Amino acid sequence: MNSNYSFGFELFESFDDMCFILSSDGKIVKTNESASKVLNSDNDLLYEMNFIDLMENSYKEKFRLFYTDCVIQSRSGNTYAVIQLNGQLIDVNISIIPVKTEGEGKPLKYFVLAKDITDQRRKELDLLRFYYVAENTVNPLQITDVHGKMVYANPAFIKVSGYSKEELIGKNPNVFGSGKHSRKFWSGMWNTIKAGKAWVGEVENRKKGGEPFFTQVLVSPIVDEEGKVSAFFGIHRDLTEKRIMERQLIHTQKMESIGTLAAGVAHEVGNPLASISALVQVVQRSTDDQFVKEKLELVKNQVTRISKIIRDLVDFSRPSNYELQLTDINQIVSEAVEIIKVGTKAKNIEFKVSLSKKVPLLPLVADQVQQVFVNILLNAVDAIAEHDPPKRDCTIATKTDITGEDVVITFEDDGVGISEENTVKVFEPFYTTKKEGKGTGLGLWVSYGIIKSFQGDIIVESTIGEGTTFKILLPIQP
Repeated sequence: MNSNYSFGFELFESFDDMCFILSSDGKIVKTNESASKVLNSDNDLLYEMNFIDLMENSYKEKFRLFYTDCVIQSRSGNTYAVIQLNGQLIDVNISIIPVKTEGEGKPLKYFVLAKDITDQRRKELDLLRFYYVAENTVNPLQITDVHGKMVYANPAFIKVSGYSKEELIGKNPNVFGSGKHSRKFWSGMWNTIKAGKAWVGEVENRKKGGEPFFTQVLVSPIVDEEGKVSAFFGIHRDLTEKRIMERQLIHTQKMESIGTLAAGVAHEVGNPLASISALVQVVQRSTDDQFVKEKLELVKNQVTRISKIIRDLVDFSRPSNYELQLTDINQIVSEAVEIIKVGTKAKNIEFKVSLSKKVPLLPLVADQVQQVFVNILLNAVDAIAEHDPPKRDCTIATKTDITGEDVVITFEDDGVGISEENTVKVFEPFYTTKKEGKGTGLGLWVSYGIIKSFQGDIIVESTIGEGTTFKILLPIQP
């Protein structure tokens, strides 16, 4: 059964969207109630207007060409435009449909539906602005769904985490968890954000390579139009550099305290030790008993060893009495390398030296600086010798350069390396990774004190099984 229906324009009177009938040249022939209200004009005035006159100036020519093309080809079409009314701009999505009257071949009228999308465009613009800010901010950002899976991570987050975007999207943030925080800690966070409240806390995470990174995190729920939590937005503030500086400050303060303690120990132990040494020598001269002489010689050797430790303690704790002179760092480095190269342990090690000609003369005490370089190079040789089985084609690379306002002297070896937890201990007194009797554990401690006395710094980076790098920073203008 066929049914024929015909509808008049009255059908569109109750539409919320603006509806028009236009002539082929764009004149307004008819409007629905919504259009009359929005345009705030009676029909008599409206019917004297051309639809193009409603357009904001920059859209008039564009719409004229579009409408003309629809008329010429007798086709429907959709376009975006901006209508200007009483100084206000309205974003509209315009649909044009040709209307044929019975018995006519070419349409003489055109139905136009103008849908107000101002709010939608504003939201899209806000979203675009947020996306631009999120993509270009230095702060790591992430968005997770209600199940805790990441749906967005900005470039800053990708960079700091070490993971690619593909490795992060769809994964739970615990992929880079450090395991340093308890279940109670994380439960508290989830309970807070699921309740629709923001949560702030400091978190230690792990990069893809295993290195720690510290951030202060603000996690905020994203709420939909119905007030339900639909996702979670997390913004991180990188605290890694701050934590490193805090550790360096604590380490510096500890070293200063140890220096004060060392001065007292050296004084209190030095005097009795001198007496013991003198008594041993007196007894040695007054006895012919070979057994006694041998035992006294052992005592004498131990006293000598203790005396050396006392001298190192004194060297660290007391201010230098040497006069500062302009010193050629490159020459000191070269001399230190030559001293180490003649050692038996270094015969199978290749020494690579790269010296920058830009390095200026620095006000230093040459002997003390050379002592530091020799200490570090000796440790590098010993670290290479600890490979079991012995490692072939070992190298110690030394170079000088300028970075910012500092001269940087770098010593890099491919020895056995130092564990992460022990790198912070290498400058502590009596700490050593060498076998008993092979070192006093004071070499780097004294070196640290010398460099600090010149307002410099020593940085150590190491990986177990791969090697260690020491960087000495000396200010060009202390």
